[in-house]
Amino acid sequence: MSVRLRFAPSPTGYLHLGSLRTALYDYLYAKGHDGKYILRIEDTDQTRYVEGAIENLIDSLTWAGVIHDEGVFVENGKIVQKGDFGPYIQSERLDIYKKYIQILLDKGYAYYCFCTKERLDEVREKQREDGKTPMYDKHCQSLSKEEIEKRLANGEEHVIRLKVPENQDISWTDPVKGTITINSSEVDDQVLIKSDGFPTYHLAVVVDDHLMEITHAVRGEEWLTSTPKQKLLYDYFGFEMPQFIHLPTVLNKDRKKLSKRQGDVATSDFKDKGYLPEALNNYLVLVGWSPKDNKELLTMDELIKEFDFDRVSKTGGIFDLDKLNFINNQYIKQADAKRIAELAVPSIVNAGLMTEKEAKEKFDWIVLVTDALKERLNYVSEIVNHMNIFFGDIVTFETPEAEEIVKAEHVKGLIEAFIAELESIEEIDEEFTANIFNVLKEKTGAKGKNLFMPVRCAVTGQQHGPDMGKILIALGKQKTINRLKELITRL
Repeated sequence: MSVRLRFAPSPTGYLHLGSLRTALYDYLYAKGHDGKYILRIEDTDQTRYVEGAIENLIDSLTWAGVIHDEGVFVENGKIVQKGDFGPYIQSERLDIYKKYIQILLDKGYAYYCFCTKERLDEVREKQREDGKTPMYDKHCQSLSKEEIEKRLANGEEHVIRLKVPENQDISWTDPVKGTITINSSEVDDQVLIKSDGFPTYHLAVVVDDHLMEITHAVRGEEWLTSTPKQKLLYDYFGFEMPQFIHLPTVLNKDRKKLSKRQGDVATSDFKDKGYLPEALNNYLVLVGWSPKDNKELLTMDELIKEFDFDRVSKTGGIFDLDKLNFINNQYIKQADAKRIAELAVPSIVNAGLMTEKEAKEKFDWIVLVTDALKERLNYVSEIVNHMNIFFGDIVTFETPEAEEIVKAEHVKGLIEAFIAELESIEEIDEEFTANIFNVLKEKTGAKGKNLFMPVRCAVTGQQHGPDMGKILIALGKQKTINRLKELITRL
């Protein structure tokens, strides 16, 4: 059987970074083993359904480049399903689940439960008072067939529960967690069909993974306690169980589960800030996994070749924003300036630095500015924090020290020589920027810091910053002359 992995989120909101990492691991393993990666939507909990969540989910995955081979897609604004194992949306598979729950009922592996919420609350409260783990007390397990039929005929609200055997060890092997054994005494008689007729996750995931021929089921370690219930279902149905792989939780620096209370956790948040998808992917894969050579920057092709579950950590991976920023900066520096400029335009407009019309008309200039600034960016929207040096004909000094540098005795002559050189050319180009400091050195005798620092401060108002050649090209001849002439009036 060929390798088949599925990413099966619930449409309850945004795509969490932890979920994107799960999808990435699915994708990498499937591609690395010439298999298939499937997107299935698990929407049996209709109370948590969020309108538009499927579209937003697929948009985030598409942006990240984690593209599935079959399952649920969005085309021309409409949700479509492609593949030989559909439907891939669980709410469209209710008839399938009815068939399989009937098999369990007929074999005595499941039973009807008519307990009210009030009774269940009382039972659980009593168990807590006695220091026990709250579990269903199997009250309805011994109901006779006649009583069940009578209560069903009367239309009594009910659920269908899994019949868990007494005192039986349930074992399976996880490539990350190792061999795990849980006694059935610790396993609840889980609800399989809710009172609204929808299946719970536990039944639906087993049936779907079997029918869709899933070979590896990858999910967060919070689902570890669900595995014995699902192992029982696989045994009851006589299905071969896929390889279950439970990933360590993505944690923040405080070693607590990554949550929105501590900052951005939605993939779309990072997209909007201007993180590059290849950088976010690269970093997320490393949160809980490492390649054999501990290399930090890996392309998607390299990740596909390198990735395997045997190098996934057993403990939670720390999401370090500083580390992500470092990696994203490396990718931004290597990226084409035009691409980064296109990503930067919305932030530039939102910051009020330019109108949409101005940004469109001056896009080539934005590319030049981006080329000068991109080495300083942790993420693209940060560009608005560095663009002030490109606006206006009057230099504002960033620090008193920068102002003092241009007040040195030799600087006025240096600036005058610089202006003369600028006025002798048609435009500032790479040839001019490559030679200008040598020319000024010959003409004024200034050298080293006495040459470079005054020119930088005179042009930008800053002692440190982006490459001066790129700054001069982006400023252009006339704006640079205007700034220098205005500065001379203040010296």
